Amino acid sequence: MTTRTGLTLRKDSASTVILEMCSVRVGQTLFGIPITHILEIVGGTIPQAVPLAPSFVGGLVHYRGDVLTTVSLRQLLGLPATSGKHDILVLESASGCFGLLVDSVGEVLTVNAADHEPNPSILDERRRTLFDGAYKLTEGLLIMLDPERLDPMRLGAAAA
Repeated sequence: MTTRTGLTLRKDSASTVILEMCSVRVGQTLFGIPITHILEIVGGTIPQAVPLAPSFVGGLVHYRGDVLTTVSLRQLLGLPATSGKHDILVLESASGCFGLLVDSVGEVLTVNAADHEPNPSILDERRRTLFDGAYKLTEGLLIMLDPERLDPMRLGAAAA
């Protein structure tokens, strides 16, 4: 079953709704992205910088014969940029494909929908627009990211 947000849902034997997330790390924080939005994971890529681009643009990369705009999750979070190779999640959104630069890609995690917590009310507006709540894990939190909110077209419109 797929919801309107594109999340893959399945029910286990106890009728609990289970979601599948790809885990990624930026700094020390663990984030999750619904696997239904991920087209591919590309490791060890060095994006080409784009002069005069907004700070959230991580650069351009060649992807299957096309040029793909990447979004730097580090820059969106206000973390210092890192040089060298990055892992890129190729994501699909309503306006097309784009890449999300992360420090590292982890494993696919299954989370229980009952463990979802909404964004706290004290979260600043910038982060509230990026995050879609969190899931409680035994070893910490998995902060949910919505690819539609990370789309470079949407981010560019919001910055203007």
